[in-house]
Amino acid sequence: MSKDNTELKPWGHFTVLADEADHKIKRIVVHPGHRLSLQRHTRRAEHWHAISGQALVIREEEEIAFSAGQSMDIPQGAWHRVQNEEDSPFVFIEVQTGAYFGEDDIERCEDDYGRV
Repeated sequence: MSKDNTELKPWGHFTVLADEADHKIKRIVVHPGHRLSLQRHTRRAEHWHAISGQALVIREEEEIAFSAGQSMDIPQGAWHRVQNEEDSPFVFIEVQTGAYFGEDDIERCEDDYGRV
C-alpha cells in the first residue's frame, strides 16, 4: 500500500479512507474494460455507493446495472463482481461491516488475472 493508502490492482486501484475496529471504507476505481474477480467474503458484508460511471454487478444469480447515485448491499457470503464495460472509469465507495476486514478474506471463484 502506498503512502496515501492506495493499492494498485490489475483492474484499477482502491484507496482506504477509514480503517476502524467496526468498519472499513474504500474508494474503488475500476478501469474501462476491466472487472474484479468473482468473489465472496466469509467475515464481512459490503455496502456500495456508485460515485461516477456505470458498471454491471453480478450478485449471486443477479445481473444489475449500477450507476452514479445508486447504492446496493452485498451480503456476507454472497458471490459478487463489478465489471466496467464502459469507456470511462467506474468509481464507487465500499463500506465494509462485520468481524474482519483483511484482504485475505477473499474467496475467488473466477479471476481474469490468475489470482487464487
